Amino acid sequence: MARFLPSLLFCAVLWLLWSGMYEPLMLSFGLASCLLVAWLASRMETVDAKESAPLILARMVGYLPWLTVEIFKSNIDVAKRVWHPDLPISPTIITVKASQKTALGLVLHANSITLTPGTLSIDVEDGEIEVHSLAEELVAAFDDGEMDRRVTKLEGGQ
Repeated sequence: MARFLPSLLFCAVLWLLWSGMYEPLMLSFGLASCLLVAWLASRMETVDAKESAPLILARMVGYLPWLTVEIFKSNIDVAKRVWHPDLPISPTIITVKASQKTALGLVLHANSITLTPGTLSIDVEDGEIEVHSLAEELVAAFDDGEMDRRVTKLEGGQ
């Protein structure tokens, strides 16, 4: 039960923010789906005791604007590449270091990479994320470790 309520709150807040639907029928469907997800997550014991969904949700306030800017910049870069007559792409696969300590942190990091246009997380294993990129220049953004640091901070680390 200690994991059920935070998971339910986390799902409900995200559903309300992302759905934008506030009619009674849609709210009841949203509540039902959030209850189901929270119940399944608590039964599967997928959330570690040290992972606190409400705290991560609160830290997202600082992370989401940065991620939005990165997504926007990558969108522009990918559009330029696709519209360029020479199609300057050079698909590559690299391994990115992931310093997150929890499964939730690793998932957030991998999903942040996938949300950034031109990159796709292929595999997550032992503190590393395998990333496919549309161009070698796009993976240069991972060299400074900025996303890794920000997700680790989001997770609650230093």
